Amino acid sequence: MKKTFKLEELDCANCAAKMENAIRKLEGVTDAQVNFFAQKLTLEAADDVFDDVLARAAAVCKKIEPDCRIIL
Repeated sequence: MKKTFKLEELDCANCAAKMENAIRKLEGVTDAQVNFFAQKLTLEAADDVFDDVLARAAAVCKKIEPDCRIIL
């Protein structure tokens, strides 16, 4: 499954790159892209683990940039 989510309060291009790299390393992630200019996260993972992967991706975003939120 591949879905795109709006990111809120993503203020740093460097942080976006760090998020993308960290999310790609999560177990179950097929692909991930964080677009700083569009303020979007595109996440691809298997259907059966997608919700779990999304939750872990959100935690990674919070750790790197505490004000950043994924809008579901």
